[in-house]
Amino acid sequence: MGEIVAAIAKGAFWPICAALFALSSETLAETTTSNNWQLAQPETVSLSDEALEAVHQDIESGRYGYIDAFLVARQGKLVFEQYYEHDYPSIYRQEAATPGALVVNDPSGPYNYFNPWWHPYYRNTALHSMQSVTKSVVSALVGIALSQGEFPDLDTPVLQFFDETVVENVDGRKRDITLRDLLTMSDGLLWDESLPYNDPDNSFATMAKAHNWVQYTLDLPMGNEPGKVFNYNSGAALILGHIFRLATGTDIEEYAVEHLFTPLGIDDYYWDRTPYGLTDTQEGLYISARSLAKIAQLFLQKGRWQDEQIIPATWVEESTAPRYPTGKSDEEAYGYLWWSQPYAFKGKTVRAHFGKGFGGQRPIFLPDLNMVIVLTGWNILPGQPFLHAMKAVERVTAAVID
Repeated sequence: MGEIVAAIAKGAFWPICAALFALSSETLAETTTSNNWQLAQPETVSLSDEALEAVHQDIESGRYGYIDAFLVARQGKLVFEQYYEHDYPSIYRQEAATPGALVVNDPSGPYNYFNPWWHPYYRNTALHSMQSVTKSVVSALVGIALSQGEFPDLDTPVLQFFDETVVENVDGRKRDITLRDLLTMSDGLLWDESLPYNDPDNSFATMAKAHNWVQYTLDLPMGNEPGKVFNYNSGAALILGHIFRLATGTDIEEYAVEHLFTPLGIDDYYWDRTPYGLTDTQEGLYISARSLAKIAQLFLQKGRWQDEQIIPATWVEESTAPRYPTGKSDEEAYGYLWWSQPYAFKGKTVRAHFGKGFGGQRPIFLPDLNMVIVLTGWNILPGQPFLHAMKAVERVTAAVID
């Protein structure tokens, strides 16, 4: 056992996990504990090991592109866990050395999305880039701070936290933007993140070249009335992170360690910062796949972990409720920095809730089935195969044994 711990500490993570989950069903017939997770065989929670293994085989064959981890938990037990190795230094070698929208500033820096020192793993560790799943974590922190009386009412105007005289394009619509609008991506700012991220006309690509990302976003002209239309805007999450620091007097990373990571037993993470020095609340978090599964499980359990209510149950409900249609098919909706979509199961229509991170980061929780699905990956170029959240839901829920 000492050798295993030492190997994990040195980063030999995937082979160890594969070895653990290659154990016979007899070995894991009874639940064991690892890193605050109960480990069990799929059949003990009415899941077909063969059906989950079929998903694993499809991932391993490359059907869904570059998947790095695939985890399934049910009834609070981690029952399936697989990791996949990819030679990213070779896969994205040419792109890493080519200037473009995904190679921001110096190519050796953290905003070169093809640089294997930074993406998808942080410095050859098991810490995986969460990308925009960071936003869903920020939502949790806002909910905690609200419950502590440390964060303002969500209907507070955003410009209350800024000097209007140094903000461009101020009009009545911009004065009406509220904290709630930032959380729901309905701020109304003129922003287009619908283009591929390697397109220099993507608003994120333009912002990334600026020094102060918050100022860049807030200076944009208005395109819509706030609170009316969903328009995905990563810059809105940065404004929210800036306001979080002003309102609470604490950097959001420090707040996360005290109020979320430590209670969950997440003691290994990295959180990147913008060029200006602000904690990057739109994509900067790196954690392991198991830690990501803990966060999804926490939301599944309505904010409760073991004997502690970490996030108010009311906030979990409010933040994951479908508030704005995203314009995608099948009734996909957005809440407070969380996505959701209905799916069919045994003749009923129920709802899946998930985060979305560039490259394939997907923490998914299914309250009606008491289930968590976690995917991480690094499919960052247009046209690559991809395992979308609802396809993962379809595949994994098919493993439920009657």
